[in-house]
Amino acid sequence: MGEGWQLLKIRGIPLRIHPSWFVILGLATVAFQQQYSQQLSGSGSSLELWGLGLLTAVLLFVSVLLHELGHSLVALQQGVQVRSITLFLLGGVASVERECPTALGSLMVAAAGPLVSLILAALLLGAGHSAAHASPLLGAMVNELGGLNLVLALFNLLPGLPLDGGLILKALVWQFSGSQRKGTQVATATGRFLSLAAIGLGVVLLLRGASVGGLWLMLLGWFGLGAARSQSQLLALQGVLRQLKVKDAAQRRFRVLEADSTLKQLSRLRLGDGNGLADWLLVTRQGRWQGFITDAPLQQLPVQRWQDERVGDHLQPLEELPQISAEAPLWQAVLQLDQPDTPRLLVMGPAGLPSGTLERPELAERVLETLGVRLPQAILEAARRQGVYPLGMGLAPVARSIEASSES
Repeated sequence: MGEGWQLLKIRGIPLRIHPSWFVILGLATVAFQQQYSQQLSGSGSSLELWGLGLLTAVLLFVSVLLHELGHSLVALQQGVQVRSITLFLLGGVASVERECPTALGSLMVAAAGPLVSLILAALLLGAGHSAAHASPLLGAMVNELGGLNLVLALFNLLPGLPLDGGLILKALVWQFSGSQRKGTQVATATGRFLSLAAIGLGVVLLLRGASVGGLWLMLLGWFGLGAARSQSQLLALQGVLRQLKVKDAAQRRFRVLEADSTLKQLSRLRLGDGNGLADWLLVTRQGRWQGFITDAPLQQLPVQRWQDERVGDHLQPLEELPQISAEAPLWQAVLQLDQPDTPRLLVMGPAGLPSGTLERPELAERVLETLGVRLPQAILEAARRQGVYPLGMGLAPVARSIEASSES
């Protein structure tokens, strides 16, 4: 799902509207207009009923927005950054940069949305009688919105991902078992069961003539199965990033020069480099690591001096290169490679000496191989030239979720 158009910011959180939202807004307007035409026959003109239908649809999505704001504001209190809130075909979704690091925090964030909806339902249903005295149209709309908020709260409390009830179940299992992974597995399994049940019920309704309700349930079930599949893929990625070590994916994208080599020899090495990220040039003297050298001397000094200038006179310390232990879990490498201006890591062996390098394409290729996925060589080569993860793999959020659970 694309991000859509940004309308405004609420407490620094961008509010976006996805194009699919206009589809459901139109369908909801028609449905409410038809309902009010039957319910309020003779109480308003056709234009008034259409306006009431549109207003009800808009206010329903305001309720959805408040539901998502409940999640988002509690997430901010828990130190979790909220990237955006997006209204789309199936309602609304808040996008966060990572999960809460604690089970209790996750429980509070998950429960906040349904709690907002329950409060709105109580206020609206409580005000329905007074509103009806003021105007039958107003009373009908207030009662309708109150009932819909109640349904929204109860539906979201169903115990299966990606619903809030699934997140609550996940947090509870995590709290009592001590395992976030187990919580995700249980909530994903119940979410898959509920999604299949929704699709089955939708088929039954469709066969009995309830086409709109049946199709809607099937759509919700399909969406739920997709979310369950995404959670399963997330668990698989987390498992691989925890299991593999940096040394399992490391390559050797550095060359070694003696400190007594000339800049002319350095230039010859550089002539052979391809279009991708150039190999690092590490420098030794009699078998001892001295540092590394960049192309800066070649750019700063005239060609006539290259034969006389020695590599050892232009060294930079190895400590200036981003480094990681060969024994570190792979998810830590993902976090480091997510930092600005860090396209490659120097892998340090047990003795604290350089043993290899690690880049995004190599890391992703090793992860995919472990998952039993092999990408075409052309895609991998293109990723290597650009220094990016192939197919835009989003490994950084997965690694951040592992880091958050490790800190809890």
